[in-house]
Amino acid sequence: MELDKALKFAVILAWEDLMKVTSPCSARVEYRCEPGTSLDYLSVWSVGAGGKQDLVCDYWTWTSPAHPGGVRFSNSFHSDQLGQALDFILMNQGQFTRRADACPDGLALIYPPTGDERTEAATWLSGVHGAPTNISRAGDERVATL
Repeated sequence: MELDKALKFAVILAWEDLMKVTSPCSARVEYRCEPGTSLDYLSVWSVGAGGKQDLVCDYWTWTSPAHPGGVRFSNSFHSDQLGQALDFILMNQGQFTRRADACPDGLALIYPPTGDERTEAATWLSGVHGAPTNISRAGDERVATL
């Protein structure tokens, strides 16, 4: 599966959580990743009527003195489902493809999902939960498996 499609599925799965805070006309996931390298950071944005944009969350795959690792929600947004889906995607990047000619600036646009899109995203999620992954959850801590 392509990385952008997995990121879209993650947001579609959390659409109802986004609706609790705002009525988004669309959402977008932005990231920068040179082809052939791992993605280190992304941000998810909600876009409302009139183009008003709110940061939903950002995600770092590593921790530094400037930021924690993992998902960090903003502007009253919170979604366990989005956080877990982003954890899975970013900690298992080798399972996702990206075109060799893709530009380094990635953008996944998400519009209010149809019933079929929600079903497809839920089917994907149930399929990946049965697959071996590089992370597991122990309380709120992310624990790498070997």
